[in-house]
Amino acid sequence: MARRRIGESEGMAALRAVLDGHDDRQQVATAVRYLLEELAERAPGNTVEVRVAPYGATQCVAGPRHTRGTPANVIETDAATWIALATGGLDWQTALTQGLVLASGVRADLQGLLPLVRQAWAS
Repeated sequence: MARRRIGESEGMAALRAVLDGHDDRQQVATAVRYLLEELAERAPGNTVEVRVAPYGATQCVAGPRHTRGTPANVIETDAATWIALATGGLDWQTALTQGLVLASGVRADLQGLLPLVRQAWAS
């Protein structure tokens, strides 16, 4: 199970603020990291690395583990896209089609794992 560093109340407060249009770097960072932790907890493993530069990254999804160098399955996106995906404001396929997410590797797919929270819950 993922080791949580951001409590639910702190993470959800930051997420609400970001969804309400606040763009304070610390709130964005907390919201992104909270959602990455949530993903790692719901889909534990080390097969896929999700990167949301410059705020954080996590490994998730059960399966073969990589031990050295760049993982075989990598997903990269920006903070706004990650938050939209994780809250249901954007679906996985649309993000891929529009080039908002770079996914490499046969297991680099979060469809079925997202959204993590619904915007209505975060509001």
